[in-house]
This record gives sequence, structure tokens and C-alpha cells, in this order.
Amino acid sequence: MLNKHQRAELWFGIKNDGTVVGQQVSEKTIRDISKAIADHIEPKIYPVIEQVTVDSKQCIKVQVEGKEYPYYAYGRAYIRVGDEDRQLSARELENLILSKNRDRLRWDTEVCDKATFDDIGSGKLKSFLKLCGLKFDTIPNSLEKLNLIKDGKLLNAAVLCFARKPERFFPNARLRCAVFGTMDTTVTLDMKDFYGDVFALISKAEEYILEHINIGMRLEGLLRVDVPEIDREAFREAIINAFCHRDYREYDSVNIAIFKDRVEIRSPGLLYGGLTIDTIRKKMVSARRNELLAELFQRSHRIEKWGRGIKMILEREPATEFEEVGSVQFVATFKRKSLELPAEVLPGTTTQKTSVKTSVKILEAIRQNSRITIPELAVFAGVTERSVERNIRQLQLENRLRRVGPDKGGHWEIVE
Repeated sequence: MLNKHQRAELWFGIKNDGTVVGQQVSEKTIRDISKAIADHIEPKIYPVIEQVTVDSKQCIKVQVEGKEYPYYAYGRAYIRVGDEDRQLSARELENLILSKNRDRLRWDTEVCDKATFDDIGSGKLKSFLKLCGLKFDTIPNSLEKLNLIKDGKLLNAAVLCFARKPERFFPNARLRCAVFGTMDTTVTLDMKDFYGDVFALISKAEEYILEHINIGMRLEGLLRVDVPEIDREAFREAIINAFCHRDYREYDSVNIAIFKDRVEIRSPGLLYGGLTIDTIRKKMVSARRNELLAELFQRSHRIEKWGRGIKMILEREPATEFEEVGSVQFVATFKRKSLELPAEVLPGTTTQKTSVKTSVKILEAIRQNSRITIPELAVFAGVTERSVERNIRQLQLENRLRRVGPDKGGHWEIVE
């Protein structure tokens, strides 16, 4: 009962259904109860034990309060469920401890002792305040408005969001991205690390995914509109969640892994506050590990207060999978549609014939000049540089083209 409500009331001489049966009571009875509690419950509690007459029958009433939970009886932690005592699982015990220390353990509200106001980028702060409809005054005053200062010192959230180089203070203020040529990690085609404030890293993650998945087109009136094979709003929401709700006490970074059949967005730390995969999929609820950081995301219209993000992801990408891996990572997985559909077409896009023609032109240009650059290839093929990069990646995946040497000073080699 203490583990559940931080208070307890126990009666001897009354049944669970409320029937008063009475209890033989002596001074020794009360001493024995007091000794059993003192000997077998940790941390120590100091109950009030009294003899009470109910319906002319003698009973014993035990009352106690305590906030030093979890409490252990005979070395084990229990919780009262209905009329029975159930031993707490390891996960329940962990959540109980986190719940007790939630405010004290919040990473984003801790002071960053080494950072000063000189480390804050005024341009970043001004842009953020403009998004929020607030005016910039001085750096200290502006941060004060956002509750990012304590006793004249910067909080971790202030440094993560607005420092010129947050990685100087937090090495895990980092985004790691990779592209793999198969459905596992055996063939690495590209790998990059990005550093910066949390908002910049979100933008980098979104750009990286768009650069390395298939982009089709559809016509809306006279305009051509890009259509990624994975809904942009869906994976952007997953990226924002990864940075907003991750465990910043873990050294690892947010990771983006792009495979031939899927895109994984991996965030350090498991679900918070007792949430489960089933709960976040079926109910519009959220628990915030980083309450202050989430408030900043909400102020700048990046997240909603009522936890609709997962619902939106599933509405736009119903096949999205969520998984907790071991005790260290939460993973959102988006399936790539290019492998699920006939090769001729992606939903809502033009056919891939255009891509084939572009690849032919790229190979033709490389045969003429093996040191040709991406911008020069774009001009030759009459497409964008991003389209050239996408076609080159496909040619490399098909083992028809390889790069020899570095980006600068290297050359292309056609595999006949």
C-alpha cells in the first residue's frame, strides 16, 4: 500500500468484505506487530498502532505514511492490487524509482556548470523567439522568459538548443546517419556524423533521409510536386520524437539507418513513465522524459501537447513498427515502398523510365570524362543535382559504377 499510495491503513479483526470478527488483543500483540514491521520492512517506517473497538469487538488499527518508496518486505517489493499483494516486476520497480525521483533526475533542468552566456548563439535565440511570438531583449533576459536559467546559470536545455557548439558540453549532441546496400549492415554505402543544436540536427536528419530514399513526382495542376516513398510528415515526426524524448544521460546519439527495404530511426532510451508499445499505438497519451525540452518544442510548434504524434505517424504510414531493443533503444521503422510495388511505378509518382534515361546520360558523360563533377552531370543530363546523386547511388547499388579516390581528386569508373 505504501508503494502504491505512500500511505497505508491495515486492520486486524476485520475481513476483506468489511465484516467485523474481532481480534484478541494484548500488549504483547501490539509489541509483536511493531517488532515484525521494524524487523522486516525497509526503509524503516514508524506506524501508529492502536487498539480500537468496532461493533463492540476489539480490533487493531495500523496507520503509516511514507515517501521513501520503494518499500521492501522480507527483501522483496510488493504492491497492493485489489485484495492481494503482488510482487513488483523489475520494470515496475524501475518505474517506481523513476517516478519518485522524476523531477530531481530530469536531465534538461540540470545546470550546465561549464557553459556561460557567451556560448549562446544570439541568432539562434532570436529565430526561436520569433517562431514563438516573443521579442528578443538580451540573451539572459530572453532565456529567463523561457525558464532556461537557474540561479544565474544555464540549464542543459538552453545549451542543447541554443549554444553555438553544444557538442563542446555534450558529446552525444550528435546525429549519426548511414546507408546500407542490403537489408542488414554488411555493406555500408555512406556514413556521416552531424553535430549542432537539437533543431539543426532535426533538419539534418530530415534532409539525409530525403537524399537517400526514392523521390517521385505527381502533378498538381501545372506544378510538379515531390513525393517521397515514405511520407515526409510521418518520418519527420519520428525524428522530432527521437530528439525530444531521448535519454540524454546515455552517451549514444540519435541514429538514422537506411536499408534497402526500410528506414530505422533509433533513439537512446526506452519509453518513459511506464508507457508500452501497445499503449502508444492505441491511446493518445504521452509521458515526457524531458519536460522543459518538450515545452520548447511545443512553443516552436514542433510537437503537440496531447501526444498526437504517434497517431499521425500511423495514419500516414500504417505499416510503421515501434520496438524497444534491449534496455537501451527505442526504434521506429518505416518500410520503403520501392520494394513492395512493381518496378514501373511508385504510388502517386511518375514512372521510373525518367530515372533510367538519366542513368544512361550519366554513364555517357562519365565515359567522356571520368572526373566530371555532380553539378556538371546535372547540366549534362538536364536534371537536378539531387537527382544525379540519387541515380549514382542506384548505379553503385547495381554495381555498375564505382568511385575511385576521394570526392575531390578522385574519379568515376564504369563497371562494364
